[in-house]
Amino acid sequence: MRRFATIIGLMLLAPLFSACAGTDVSGLNPQPGRGIASVEAQRGDGGVAGSSASQAAAPMAQEGQTVAAVSTDARVQFAPVIGATEEALPPLSSRLSARARQRGIPITQGAGATHVVKGYFSAIADGNETTVIYVWDVLDPSGNRLHRIQGQQKVPGGEGDGWSSVTGQTMETIADRTVDDLAAWLTRDAS
Repeated sequence: MRRFATIIGLMLLAPLFSACAGTDVSGLNPQPGRGIASVEAQRGDGGVAGSSASQAAAPMAQEGQTVAAVSTDARVQFAPVIGATEEALPPLSSRLSARARQRGIPITQGAGATHVVKGYFSAIADGNETTVIYVWDVLDPSGNRLHRIQGQQKVPGGEGDGWSSVTGQTMETIADRTVDDLAAWLTRDAS
């Protein structure tokens, strides 16, 4: 019965994620200061990170392995994330920046971005596991959706709202997959 409730919950979330793909880039974060940009600013490493390189996209690498950089003129801005807890944002933000740097994707804050990436997260506890569902909309500067990256990551533990079971390593895995999918798309889009 619990699994059925989870499936129904996921089906109810799908329209929400689709509705979030509107054209207004401003006012995304209903709680200011919780987005990736603000985490970067607090750490002091905001601004442009990464540079272009000239290799094709590579599959996701395990920790400690090198990944191939892509050749792209894109300058990506990550908008504030919706749905993740404040504790989940620092590992996500740090890893997004690091992985983008590895992949040769410049990250920028504010003006000059060619792509804005909005993230929507949900954690659903079910029995003794939690599923983190993530959706990233890649938008042009006008707010038109160009691409969508989505997935889910299961973690052990299913207490409370689910977020208490989500570790920094889980968020880093999601960041790696996100940037690798973005790199693959940017490479295909440039061809």
